Amino acid sequence: MIHAKYMALLATAALMSACANSGANYVPVIDGAVGPNFNSDLAQCQNLAASQSVVDGRTAGSAATGAAVAGASSVIFNDNSDNLGRAAAVGALAGATGSAIQNNANREAIVRNCMRGRGYNVVG
Repeated sequence: MIHAKYMALLATAALMSACANSGANYVPVIDGAVGPNFNSDLAQCQNLAASQSVVDGRTAGSAATGAAVAGASSVIFNDNSDNLGRAAAVGALAGATGSAIQNNANREAIVRNCMRGRGYNVVG
C-alpha cells in the first residue's frame, strides 16, 4: 500500500511538470514577427485565462459521477463491497482530474483566442 501512495505522488508530480506550458501559462506559437507589445499582450491574455477557475461545479459533478460509477462497478464485478470506498475514491479522483484537464484546455483556448483578437497569427 505504501508503494501505491508513492507511485501516486510520483504520477502527480510528473503530471504537474508536464503542465508547465498549459492552461493560463500557455504561450502560443506565433507565425511571423511579434511586435514590441507581445509580452504585455501575452501577460494580459494569460491573466484573463487565469481568472477562469480550473475547479468548478462541473468538477464536483464529475467527481461524484466517477465515485458512483466506480463504486457500483466494484460491487457488481467483485460481487462484494470490500473495496467500495477505495473504488469510489479512485473514481472520484478520475472524474475530478478529467474535468480539471478539460478546464485547463479551456484556459489555453482563452489565451489563443485573446492573442488572435489582438492581431497575432496564432498557429498553435
